[in-house]
Amino acid sequence: MNDSTALITLGGGCFWCTEAVFLGVRGVQSVQSGYCNGHVERPSYEQVCTGQTGHNEVVRLRWDPQQITLDALLQIFFLTHDPTTLNRQGNDVGTQYRSGIYTHSPKQLAEAQAFVAALATSGAFRQPVVTEVLPEANYWPAEDYHQNYFAQHPNQGYCAFVVAPKVEKFRKTFAQYALA
Repeated sequence: MNDSTALITLGGGCFWCTEAVFLGVRGVQSVQSGYCNGHVERPSYEQVCTGQTGHNEVVRLRWDPQQITLDALLQIFFLTHDPTTLNRQGNDVGTQYRSGIYTHSPKQLAEAQAFVAALATSGAFRQPVVTEVLPEANYWPAEDYHQNYFAQHPNQGYCAFVVAPKVEKFRKTFAQYALA
């Protein structure tokens, strides 16, 4: 990582959804789907889907803090997934779909913890926020066919009915951060 970019890893359910949203965010330079914070080395998608590896489906974002702040990225993150459902997002159920923020420095960890604490007491959600905030550990990129999945398969059922509405919600709510 060079001095002009920053890195954070986010788990908001299926990584196809989270990746599709953040690929459209101004200032985000790269998005990689992967798995983190589990106990198996080089897990496969099939292994992660069993819920037995401890990994979360995540996206690793590299962004330019001069163009968008961590606070703005976290606002987008919390708009586009449900941080109140433990180990599930919609019909996707299992520990691999948990809400999580995985940080890359002590400063970033403190900022993310403060953001989640403020969100939890804000009254923005009817249920308690269950998002875990931890340092990123044991990260592995997902298989190539998962990368940029929504752009390659926009008419696939899950993409059309689950991913596309999340992308549209982001574009409508945060138009100032959406790429043209």
